[in-house]
Amino acid sequence: MALASSNMVVEIRGFRKEFKSALLRKRLVAVKGLSMEIAEGEVYGLIGPNGAGKSTTMKALLGLLQPSAGECRVFGHDASKVDARHQVGYLPENPYFFKHQTARETLEFYGKLCGLRGGGLKARVQEMLDLVRLADAAERRLSGFSKGMLQRIGLAQALIQDPKLLVLDEPTAGVDPIGSREIRDLILSLKGRGVTVFLCSHLLEQVQEVCDRVGVIYEGEMVVQGSVDSLCGAGDEVQLSVGGLDDAGLQSLRRWIVEQGGSVEAMARRERSLESVFIDVVTQRKGGHGV
Repeated sequence: MALASSNMVVEIRGFRKEFKSALLRKRLVAVKGLSMEIAEGEVYGLIGPNGAGKSTTMKALLGLLQPSAGECRVFGHDASKVDARHQVGYLPENPYFFKHQTARETLEFYGKLCGLRGGGLKARVQEMLDLVRLADAAERRLSGFSKGMLQRIGLAQALIQDPKLLVLDEPTAGVDPIGSREIRDLILSLKGRGVTVFLCSHLLEQVQEVCDRVGVIYEGEMVVQGSVDSLCGAGDEVQLSVGGLDDAGLQSLRRWIVEQGGSVEAMARRERSLESVFIDVVTQRKGGHGV
């Protein structure tokens, strides 16, 4: 299946989604005219507060929701059409598995759903078990898996048909720091293989580590988006590393420091974290009243 001529894997234009509310007798607007693109081989992170419209956007991209207005396209195809989903893998925030099955049986089950059979299926299952570092647990039932192991088997099932686009909804939710780091490394490994990744996450430090570009959504609107470097570039703070001074000398500027006999050993602008960018954007959107 060919990519769109623009080489964009994902194209969302003016996406709006409204839901009927029988209780309030009015239509609730979840997403308001959102537009974004994800290029081939890119890792894109969508972040925002709970209820901002992240999951709604993700579901529309997967063809699970029909836009009220605008369009969502995957590989140049309307996301609501089956053809758009042949090369898409998806890991929901809380994946459901048959806990009586082993890791190998689980991947064989999903592989068969994707049309794999025989030796090709067997080889692909083993490849996925190796990729997510669960080969040693292949014959264990999922009922004995930790949260981190379940997330990794979830990643394996999302990759079983060798998708070109991987959609991850909170991939490290409830996972301990070690498991979170392993999943982060897997995402970077997939990026190295040329897989396009679209993820939502509340772990902003992790988003900053793995994403090429980030979009901040608030109350259904895209507030800001851009490369991580452009959003988290050098801010107004300057960090000084000085030596040979007492407490009084540390309170002065460069000239006063030199007069006291000290030296300025390093001076650099301090980069902002993605968390600070996110908090600043949302605070401004809420009228300066804090998150």
